[in-house]
Amino acid sequence: MAPAQSTIKSLHVAVIGAGAAGLVAARELRDENHSVVVFERDSKVGGLWVYTPESEVDPLSLDPNRTVVHSSVYDSLRTNLPRECMGYRDFPFVPQHDDESRDPRRYPTHKEVLAYLEDFAREFKLVEMVRFNTEVVLVEPDGLKWRVQSKNSDGISGDEIFDAVVVCNGHYTEPRVAHVPGIDSWPGKQIHSHNYRVPDPFKDQVVVVIGNFASGTDISRDIMAVAKEVHIASRSNSSETYKQLPGSDNLWLHSMIKSGNEDGSIVFENGKVVQADTIVHCTGYKYYFPFLNTNGYITVEDNCVGPLYKHVFPPALAPGLSFVGVPWMTLLFFMFELQSKWVAAVLSGRIKLPSEDKMMEDVTADYAIRDTHGLPKRYTHRLGAGNVQYLNWIAEQVGAPPGEQWRFQELDGGYVRLATRPDTFRDKWDDDHLIVEAYEGFLREKLIKSLPSELLESGK
Repeated sequence: MAPAQSTIKSLHVAVIGAGAAGLVAARELRDENHSVVVFERDSKVGGLWVYTPESEVDPLSLDPNRTVVHSSVYDSLRTNLPRECMGYRDFPFVPQHDDESRDPRRYPTHKEVLAYLEDFAREFKLVEMVRFNTEVVLVEPDGLKWRVQSKNSDGISGDEIFDAVVVCNGHYTEPRVAHVPGIDSWPGKQIHSHNYRVPDPFKDQVVVVIGNFASGTDISRDIMAVAKEVHIASRSNSSETYKQLPGSDNLWLHSMIKSGNEDGSIVFENGKVVQADTIVHCTGYKYYFPFLNTNGYITVEDNCVGPLYKHVFPPALAPGLSFVGVPWMTLLFFMFELQSKWVAAVLSGRIKLPSEDKMMEDVTADYAIRDTHGLPKRYTHRLGAGNVQYLNWIAEQVGAPPGEQWRFQELDGGYVRLATRPDTFRDKWDDDHLIVEAYEGFLREKLIKSLPSELLESGK
């Protein structure tokens, strides 16, 4: 794609969040010669990946006045995808064998991901752009610019004007809770996975876990080590589903919950009844931008953030406002990097966006395709089968090579293993050839010095 013939601009840009999206956004903006301020409410970089044993006082996180704990990471969490395909393109996520504190496994713990992000921030000198312990409380248009109000941990408020704002605050903090008929009269306890940390509180309990994707699978198997029984309810299962899961004597898979009752019982659609102590909602999260005031232009309806052109630019507010990291079920860090390159180049004027009308036409067409395929609105930002096409489209916009095939194949294979072998997928796999291909690519690009033979032998 030929760059637009226009004057290259250097803008003053605010980035909200210093997690995996915010860090790479800051780097790409700076590389495009913009001046950057990153607002981060925590005391360190890492965002979601900063583990804390603390959880919110409200276990379902429904109280709007609660003190919010940003992280949703539980103590036992390991990555859902292989490390090779997770990393930024020019900073591969490879084991650090010279550091005994690091986790060399292909599916490492959350601590290793945080260490990788800290390495990235250190390598590219990003920390100097971050204002820590500073929460953004308002972002709104101010003429052709943007007003950003913030407050730090000392209670000191800030009110500044920026040329542009890039929203990178993530979407794993505001929980979605399942609707269960009769739950208001059910006497047991409820908690969302956002507030789950360790299994100890569930010792000798009968626990119902709602949701059977990544967190539901992990947490149910975590809890079954101490609980009397664990019952997984999933709306993706047929109404007749009832089976004991392999490798356990106290873990069952059900269809969805039909009702909760005053006597403490939970009735499933399959007709089974259990006397449960606790329900754990592993039901995902809502997109949430409490600081954003666009006079109603940007809305979040059934987890659809809109309107957004290519999930990044709101047409009427572009390019001054943009979002990095909205899509899911994809190569997140790689996507963050490509989206950030696009935003940075558009802000500098090297790349020109279509007109507002053209962008809205594109958004409307995407919604029509979603509706034609019968997909619920909440799946608007789930890339799914369009993953490769989307990422390669952005790569083309910024003049980057398309994504490597091994990267996409690892993504697809990783999710298949997660779905079919949830108890072993992190430690047993059948795609060593993709690991070799990845590391040969890193070596060819001079991103590593040699092929790590000991890693290639693991998992066989």
